[in-house]
Amino acid sequence: MKKIMFFEGDIETQGYFSRQIAEAMQKIGHEVFLYNLGNPWNSTEKFFRFFEKGNTVLINFNFHGMSGEDYFLDENNVMMWDALSIPSYNIVVDHPMYYHHFLEKVPRNYHHISIDRNHEKYMKRFFPEIARGPFLPLAGTKLYPNKSNVPISHRKYDVIMVGNYCVPKTFEKFIRRIDDEYTAFYYGMIDDLLANPYKTVEEVAEAHLKAELAEVPEEELRKAMAALTFIDLYVRYTLRGKIVQLLVDAGIKVHVFGDGWDLLPCKHGENLVLMNHLDSVGCLKKLCQARISLNVMPWFKDGAHDRIFNSMLNGAVCLTDSSVYLDDILHNGVDCSLFDLQQLESLPEITEKLLADPDQMQAIADAGYNLAKDGHMWEHRAVKLHELIEKEPHMV
Repeated sequence: MKKIMFFEGDIETQGYFSRQIAEAMQKIGHEVFLYNLGNPWNSTEKFFRFFEKGNTVLINFNFHGMSGEDYFLDENNVMMWDALSIPSYNIVVDHPMYYHHFLEKVPRNYHHISIDRNHEKYMKRFFPEIARGPFLPLAGTKLYPNKSNVPISHRKYDVIMVGNYCVPKTFEKFIRRIDDEYTAFYYGMIDDLLANPYKTVEEVAEAHLKAELAEVPEEELRKAMAALTFIDLYVRYTLRGKIVQLLVDAGIKVHVFGDGWDLLPCKHGENLVLMNHLDSVGCLKKLCQARISLNVMPWFKDGAHDRIFNSMLNGAVCLTDSSVYLDDILHNGVDCSLFDLQQLESLPEITEKLLADPDQMQAIADAGYNLAKDGHMWEHRAVKLHELIEKEPHMV
């Protein structure tokens, strides 16, 4: 079996995902090595003792190890993965539009793995030369795998939101950076997305660009997409804030675990309970104590978020908006509770009805747990990755 290198020591959540996959890969029978990006020189020395020529691969997240780090380049600026003929399998947990500068200089034997099927389509269109797939949605972790989940009636928090908030005005410097005409153009896209939240950023951007310019060459369109990441962030945080705001202003207490929530304006701020920012394990601990875990999708319209499966695996009712992919696997009122981004006025009522019926919440939580346990843990994703890397020929 292939030896596998993973990264930790940089982005905490991605290091946590890597450790979950690495543990599952060890159970399958792979030797694994966790490279600590916080201590690169020591890790490099250990890696060369682990490395086996022709039988070692890299599984990484979001271009770690191929973002221009000095310690992965030789004196000729050649990446270590090319110099040692190490295939890389990069799981990209954000939209590819954020990474054009890296996608234009990937290693030779590079495989791009998307967590959303729209991201996969984007890669096929704008970077057809890059090997892609398989589609690999994010997964979840049960914090205490050998213990039963705490019953809904014994849980500490009614509703929690695990994640950060950023004031949308933060991105206005990008929206207004040129002139009034461009400002109006960008706000036109933002208004379109907020009015039609089932649309993707690239879908709306292309429609608005073509309405302005009639014909846009494909290469110019690709360049334009890379310059519109602030649109994605603006609409993402606008909706995340609006949804939490709706609940707290309706009298529902929401405990928020993350940064930035103190900047959310609310009429009834007494219902917004500000808690500390937590690491991955800390978030899972809070999910073990929540009746309802609120999720707002980060504009993934054909994928999932790990919050969904983490909530289910740790016994909370997942209250979330949906996506094309989620519509295929989730069942509203059975294993989760769904709300519609175009009918947000009904969200407080949905939440209140859940909280008023602990038995129904318990039934939903139990069904959600079974759904996630049977197919949406990191060990399930590891099996897919195992099958993929074992197809890789032995390279000498």
